[in-house]
Amino acid sequence: MKIYLNLFHAIVSEIHFWDQLDKNEKLKKLSFFLEDFKEIDILVDYFDDFSSNLRKKTLNFFLKSVSSP
Repeated sequence: MKIYLNLFHAIVSEIHFWDQLDKNEKLKKLSFFLEDFKEIDILVDYFDDFSSNLRKKTLNFFLKSVSSP
């Protein structure tokens, strides 16, 4: 479990300034953790879109779909 926690913290520290990186740097950062994954450029586009959606909408918008009263 400690290994996974350390890996999570390593990923978070690498992508902390995600918005300030260019596409090539983002590809390098993700490919370091996902060596065998072939379509990292699709992941970069997905995370960029997700990040822009987070800026536009509130957290409550995303939580409504997870927990319905």
